[in-house]
Amino acid sequence: MFKIASLNGLSIGLKISIGLITSKVIAIFVGPSGLALVGNFKNFVASTETIATLGFQNGIVKYVAENEYDEVKLKKTLSTLFFSITIVAICLSIILFFFADFWSATIFGNDFHYNTVFKAFAIALPWYANSVLLISIINGLGKSKKVIIITIIGNLIGLCVSLVMVVNFQILGALLGIIITPSLLFFVAIYFLNEDLKFFEYIKWSDCDFMILKNLTSFSLMALVSAVFGPLVYLKIRTLAIAKVGIENAGFWVTIEMISNYYLLFIGTILTVYFLPKLVKSSSNPETKTIFWDYFKSIVPIFIVGLTLVYFLRFFIIKLLFTKAFLPVSDLFIWQLLGDVFRSIALILGYNLVAKKLTFHFIIFEILSLSIMYVLSSILLPIFGIEGILMAHCGTYFTYMVILLIYFRKSIF
Repeated sequence: MFKIASLNGLSIGLKISIGLITSKVIAIFVGPSGLALVGNFKNFVASTETIATLGFQNGIVKYVAENEYDEVKLKKTLSTLFFSITIVAICLSIILFFFADFWSATIFGNDFHYNTVFKAFAIALPWYANSVLLISIINGLGKSKKVIIITIIGNLIGLCVSLVMVVNFQILGALLGIIITPSLLFFVAIYFLNEDLKFFEYIKWSDCDFMILKNLTSFSLMALVSAVFGPLVYLKIRTLAIAKVGIENAGFWVTIEMISNYYLLFIGTILTVYFLPKLVKSSSNPETKTIFWDYFKSIVPIFIVGLTLVYFLRFFIIKLLFTKAFLPVSDLFIWQLLGDVFRSIALILGYNLVAKKLTFHFIIFEILSLSIMYVLSSILLPIFGIEGILMAHCGTYFTYMVILLIYFRKSIF
């Protein structure tokens, strides 16, 4: 298990190291309030990217892998995906560019004017969306090493771009850095893809077969619900937090989320690389039960030990990643870490929904959990301040875990 998971070890280690450096620079130059704006824009970019790619990432990998040796079907698949994603991305770019003032006011509020960022995002989006397509194709061709190399190059480009932009343009630079790197990754991905497959020789409008899009619908629905509604709900909560407790306190919540994302990289990689393929292949409750308990007994205890260390080292971690101005974040750790324990247990159950293509149930559970998060945040924020959102995070994942444990009880017990 760990041997397979370690294939991505170099990439993850580098990503975390670069993340530490970037976080430190952003913390120094933009502070907690700037970090809140960066968090809002990241959520918006994540939602827009998923809409632009129609949520097809997992489906692209599946269908490219299935049709790798059938040139006719592969041409139809690639042509359909390329033209569909490009057309959607261009339409979104037009909306972003000509309504930049509206998006700036919606995402950042009327006190901040960053319409330039949305115009730049409009120009970058088609390249951004197609870089996702190309990397998914490479992954579908089974070139995992190339995917890792592209990811490493992307992280290094991201570091250079972020440092230059943040140091010179502060908050504006941090926002522009979020969209520039993925766009540049298109050129890296096309270079590596062309070594195995001359991409543009496979792209013809006459080869488009839009029945392929119908086959990708279930993947699209699951991806769009989690990647669009999730960030939008968190964006709404962050906007509410800025209005209720101020932009600096909202920045503290973004800070604890950033720390959480670093350690969740490890568990996410193990689930994607090792457990998801096994869940896809499992065809009976006893098989699924073995996989679940393999995860519960080997990964979850190690994760809990790691989070315990994070809690006791929280002051050191804050000073290392950020600055002394972020020390109030230390009061938020207990709720975030406890919620992430429940989240780690629920994650493999959520992955099983994807593995078994239980689209309807996945969407219902996802919407339910996001609704709980929003309602609890709205109730607890006025009472406990920014800590109330972390309490809501804990309560949401506890509820989500319990629901999935009940739903998969026959496969677990």
